[in-house]
Amino acid sequence: MHTHLRPALPLLAALVACHGPGASDRPAPPASTGPTLTLTDTMITATFDAAGTAEPAERATLATKLLGSVTQVLVREGDRVSQDQILARVDARDVEAKRAQVDANITAAQAVYQDAETQAGRFRALYADSAATKYQLDQAETGLARAEAGLNAARAARAELDAVGSYAVIRAPFPGVVTRRYVDPGAFVAPGAPMLDLQDPSRLRVSVTVPPPVAASLKRGQSLELTIEDWSARGVLEGAVPAETGAVYTVNAIVDNAGRQYLAGSAAVIRIPAGRRPALLVPATAVVHEGDLTGVRVRTGQAVELRWVKVGATVDGRVELLAGVHAGDVIFLGGD
Repeated sequence: MHTHLRPALPLLAALVACHGPGASDRPAPPASTGPTLTLTDTMITATFDAAGTAEPAERATLATKLLGSVTQVLVREGDRVSQDQILARVDARDVEAKRAQVDANITAAQAVYQDAETQAGRFRALYADSAATKYQLDQAETGLARAEAGLNAARAARAELDAVGSYAVIRAPFPGVVTRRYVDPGAFVAPGAPMLDLQDPSRLRVSVTVPPPVAASLKRGQSLELTIEDWSARGVLEGAVPAETGAVYTVNAIVDNAGRQYLAGSAAVIRIPAGRRPALLVPATAVVHEGDLTGVRVRTGQAVELRWVKVGATVDGRVELLAGVHAGDVIFLGGD
């Protein structure tokens, strides 16, 4: 008798288990009572996204016109400098030696001019009293003109020498940051050889290329929306000109970067207006993020379904949904 009851015990346990809580007994996802949004096509400004690089609007490679040794380099890479700040010096002793010679020539030319001026004044008086001939007066006037020309030439030589001597002192042409230092004290430099690189990161220029129809709608001074790395920015259109390669236009936008928020050399995108188009938009708070996935909660009957979607740009705080939903879907706005 016991041998007949034992096989029935597992069967009885299985029957009890089938009547326990299972998939069919689990409650459906509760319907949310929060606010919802029915998706409809919204007209937005279409954009042509053109990629480029944000570079300093002002940058310069500083050099000298002298041939000589570097005596001082007063800055290092990364230093911020002000306009006209002295950055480096080049040996200019030969210029100083020539300056003494030029000063002596100026002194001599001034003496000759003063003597010629005195002679011209004397002959003017004699000619007025009929005590000197017209020829003698003309000779005196010619001597004065020559003396004045000699004095002007001597002074011009001094000005030229001063200009050459100014290249012995390397100054910052604008406020900025030293990005490269090519020389150290003791190095020998030739005219035109680079000594320092300087950039002003307070204003960035983003250059992109676009088709002619896109460039045709742009106007100088127009405000443009940009993205620099992961940061949103605004720029002012500097100009749109035909590129050297032809068939495309180069578009330049200037971005104010006084706060140094954006780094020079960063990838950038200019969003150029290109008419109007329909789009499905939801508030940013309605978007759910789980790792690399992005979704929205869609009301389906009495339940809420998490549906993964593809998102686009953010327009005035609203996110464009590119795929995964359709017009007429009801979106739960509670987000996460």
